[in-house]
Amino acid sequence: MHDITNLAADEQVFTSNVFLVEGERTVLVDPGDEFDVVSKIESRSGGLDAVILTHTHHDHVGNTDGVTAAFDVDVWGFDPDHDLVDHEIGDETTVALGDYEYRALHTPGHKNDHLCFLREDGRDLVAGDLVFANGGFGRTDLDEGDHPRLIESIERVLDATDDTLQALYAGHGPTVDREPRQHIELALRSARMS
Repeated sequence: MHDITNLAADEQVFTSNVFLVEGERTVLVDPGDEFDVVSKIESRSGGLDAVILTHTHHDHVGNTDGVTAAFDVDVWGFDPDHDLVDHEIGDETTVALGDYEYRALHTPGHKNDHLCFLREDGRDLVAGDLVFANGGFGRTDLDEGDHPRLIESIERVLDATDDTLQALYAGHGPTVDREPRQHIELALRSARMS
């Protein structure tokens, strides 16, 4: 079984998308902010094995303490010195999400600790705030934002994917399940032009 659900899909608050990846290792990718994610996890899976962060902007991590307290789980992320992160995920590390292994790609530019996760068979990309549907890309006007690095990170993700890619799970907005690689290409063009 491989099931990825956006628990924040119906929320009307300032939060990131919150992906529950169910399976052998049930993982929450980015706990989000300002809504009761704990009850949503309990109603879907009843349990949780880990929390994984794409990056540590508040809209992605505000609910972290509540989730870790409710499920007694550790938090994994790129920066082991961050207060919320218990375990480091290094660049090119393999991480289990649900029933599949994903390759972590360090993709700074939006934030220094930003990670994307590409499924081992290339079918799914958890993109955080690197790229969004319809050519959107992460803003670089916040602390640690760096537009040239963001472009390099988008290029890296584009190089790591091919036409096998079937779904792009972005940190905001809709999941892209029709020709997702074209949305990454469009994001790269848009970022280069801005």
